[in-house]
Amino acid sequence: MTPMILQAPRYFALIPAAGVGARMAAATPKQYIAIGGKPMLRHTIDAFLSSELIAHTFVVVSRDDGHIDAVLPPGAVTVLRCGGATRMESIRNGLAALAGMVQGDDWVLVHDAARPGLDAALIEKLITAVGSDPVGGLLALPVVDTVKRSTSGPVETVARDGLWLAQTPQMFRYKLLGEALAAAVDPALVTDDASAIEAMGLSPRLVEGHPRNLKVTLPADIRIAEMYLAAS
Repeated sequence: MTPMILQAPRYFALIPAAGVGARMAAATPKQYIAIGGKPMLRHTIDAFLSSELIAHTFVVVSRDDGHIDAVLPPGAVTVLRCGGATRMESIRNGLAALAGMVQGDDWVLVHDAARPGLDAALIEKLITAVGSDPVGGLLALPVVDTVKRSTSGPVETVARDGLWLAQTPQMFRYKLLGEALAAAVDPALVTDDASAIEAMGLSPRLVEGHPRNLKVTLPADIRIAEMYLAAS
């Protein structure tokens, strides 16, 4: 009898990039703003292209996106024009588009287009640390500052022990991530991919990231991102 050859799981990058970044108040969607002379999204894409561990990179954009073709390196990335109204919808649609190209046990690394500070070293650190974990994991930073909570009552200090700030990539197996997002009935409760996994009663592994992997949300964040990229 011929022994069965099992294919090792592969690693795929999925970048949702269908948002408009309203808080940036820019003339173009946030992911196309130039940082260090290059569109933010291109920095993000180049990080995955620089990693030998990533089998292929997919970018999810809106159907009428007129910027993406000028940003991509030829032939290296697949564009999925199935972006939705929310990040979660874009990821759901992107995962559906990967059916037939990705196996259930393959890993999908979902990464924010607005985190241009990612590099091959952080990708390798995440993949190595998660290993064969049955759930998956994500980059995150432990909270080091004193945390205050202020709602309608008095200000109070929150114990920071055990608190982490979630980053991306967030890495889960294709089948599990699809099931988790399909089961999420309230999009408001799913602030990232890991929260959908957690809603299934599972616990993702936290892997310490780096401040350079910040999310560019406000205009002031651009200069911070440029400083980290210039120091690379």
